[in-house]
Formats: sequence, structure tokens, C-alpha cells
Amino acid sequence: MDTSAKILVVDDEERIRRLIRMYLEREDFLIEEADNGKDALGMALENDYDVILLDIMMPEMDGIEVCEELRKEKKTPVIMLTAKGEETNRVQGFESGADDYIVKPFSPREVVLRVKAILRRVSDQSFSKGEPTAKNLIVFPHLTIDLDAYRVTADGTEVNLTPKEYELLCFLARSPDKVFKREDLLKEVWNYDFFGDLRTVDTHVKRLREKLTTVSKDAAKMIVTVWGVGYKLEEEDA
Repeated sequence: MDTSAKILVVDDEERIRRLIRMYLEREDFLIEEADNGKDALGMALENDYDVILLDIMMPEMDGIEVCEELRKEKKTPVIMLTAKGEETNRVQGFESGADDYIVKPFSPREVVLRVKAILRRVSDQSFSKGEPTAKNLIVFPHLTIDLDAYRVTADGTEVNLTPKEYELLCFLARSPDKVFKREDLLKEVWNYDFFGDLRTVDTHVKRLREKLTTVSKDAAKMIVTVWGVGYKLEEEDA
């Protein structure tokens, strides 16, 4: 399943691209490269990649701009590569639609594990636009998740989520009123037994609430913070 995955590696440093390519090709992934944001965006829009590894600081267009433009058309999973580890930069990356981030300098093994983690979660999902064909639904009074069509609607209006936001919502919705620790969400949604940052969960929950709020405050209120523990999707307040 993973061995046929096609991955776009985007970084203006040839040394880094070569290192990432070497380790990913050892896992039999198919690798393509770009050394600037403008070329990367064109390739990402014209081709269907399973994962995009995207550096933030690049010529032509930076990674944030690339991800923002990509999200207007596609939901391809994006892992940001950045030398900036500050929280503000991570939040900016997530707000642009990134699913994950890796801070330089990084271990090539970590990159491989992060890529595999995303592929395990999305390998059965389609990231192309299409008409809903499914009857596999999770339904609440103000929120509906069409699992086969990969579509979320709140009070009848479609909500545009990134793959990771969608996966997080689905995971919570499958067990309404059950509280999940941040550590559990990292393990189950991100497949991280290590390398995980709990703030990754907090940022995604924040973005998910914001997107739901724009179309339905009632749907957004369903995602509840249980202070000192984690999060749950609360069915009774829907």
C-alpha cells in the first residue's frame, strides 16, 4: 500500500532534498522534487501526490503561500519543513492548511515515520473532488459526516477541512461524549508514539472549531475541551 506512494519533496537546499529522497526511496516511495515554491505549486496542482514535504522558507513563493493556494484546489496531505520551531510559525503553518510539521535539523528516520503515519491514516481516502456516492454517514442534529464522500456539512453547509482536521473530527464523532487525552489523539489520529507535540492537537482543535463556527456555532460547540484532560465531541448539546 505505502510502497506505491508518490511524494513531492520541496526545498531550496539540494542537500536536504537529496537526503530525504535517499531515505524515502529506501522505502520504495516514488519521489519528485522542486526547489522553489512556484514550481512546487504547479506540480502539486497538475499531479496527484500522496504526501507533499514542503519547506517554508523558499524563493518565488514560501511554503505558507504554496499551501494556502493548494488548499483552494486540493486536500493533499502536507508536512511542513521549517528551521523555525517557534509556536507562532507552527500555528501559521497549520492555518495555511498543513497537516504536520517537522523542525530542522531533523532525523531522516523521523521524516520516514511521519510520512508513513500520514499514509496509514489516509491511504483509503480520496483527495479529489467528486459527487457524494455514499450512505455511510455519522449524523448529529447540526453536523453530518459523509465518510465515503469525505464530506462534512454543518447545518446543511459544507465545511472545507484539511485531511487532518477531517480525521480528527471523524475520530471524535465515532465516540461521542467520550473524553480523549491529547496523548491518545496523537497516537490514534497522528499515529505518533513518539516525536509528538501535544500543541499539535490543540492547534488542530482550534482550527476545527473556527471553521465550524463560520457555518454553525451549534456544531462548533459540540467540540468540548475537558480541562486538564483533553477533548470530546459532546452529542447532547448539539
